[in-house]
Amino acid sequence: MTGKGEPWFDEAAGPLVRPYAVTRGRTIGAGHELDMLTVVVIADRAPTLRRTEPEYIDIVRLCRVPQSVAELAAHVKLPLAVTKILVGDLIGEGHLIFRAPVQPEAGPGDLNILRAVLDGIRKL
Repeated sequence: MTGKGEPWFDEAAGPLVRPYAVTRGRTIGAGHELDMLTVVVIADRAPTLRRTEPEYIDIVRLCRVPQSVAELAAHVKLPLAVTKILVGDLIGEGHLIFRAPVQPEAGPGDLNILRAVLDGIRKL
């Protein structure tokens, strides 16, 4: 029920299963360092998916084209932390492969970046 006594329908009711139930209480993934920008895609010779949970099925379906972990989380409507655990499970089982985001070549003390920031501040 809403605060006004109106019943909730479909999407307005929110998720029926708590996120921790989807991961079976796990808060740490299968050992893969996944960033929200990590790109995942279905493996070339992926084994048959034996998991029946709809979240896993949706993730594998979405990964027919490369997706970032953040995009997957948005599509399956789960928190990022939960999505990272599920994706980690699928990577561990050989269903998905991943590529870490490209790190910028500039370090924290890159003089060109510092000059650009300083120029931007001066323009304010």
